[in-house]
Amino acid sequence: MDTGAATPRPGAPVRGSASGRPIMAALDLLGRRWTMRIVWELSQAPAGFRELQRRCERMSSSVLSTRLEELAQARLLTLRDDGYRLTPLGQELVDALRPLGDWSRRWADAADA
Repeated sequence: MDTGAATPRPGAPVRGSASGRPIMAALDLLGRRWTMRIVWELSQAPAGFRELQRRCERMSSSVLSTRLEELAQARLLTLRDDGYRLTPLGQELVDALRPLGDWSRRWADAADA
């Protein structure tokens, strides 16, 4: 489990790469278990801790806490009075992932053909 690993940062070595390239840090962060689900859920609406845990089904509170901390350190989310929400940078990530979502639907359609 990777809950003890430091938050990936551009310019620093990450799991699988010592290059410090920003894309490698992003892939390390986004590849951590539950990270993309949290980003997805917050792209739909802000949520408090318990609501986010409910939306993410089986996620333990310790993993959720770790992932929220990592995403906050990466400046992708923030905690406000109405709960956790994506920052403008986090919303840019969601927008950047839309073409991948489009591609995955085409891939699924091709697999069904």
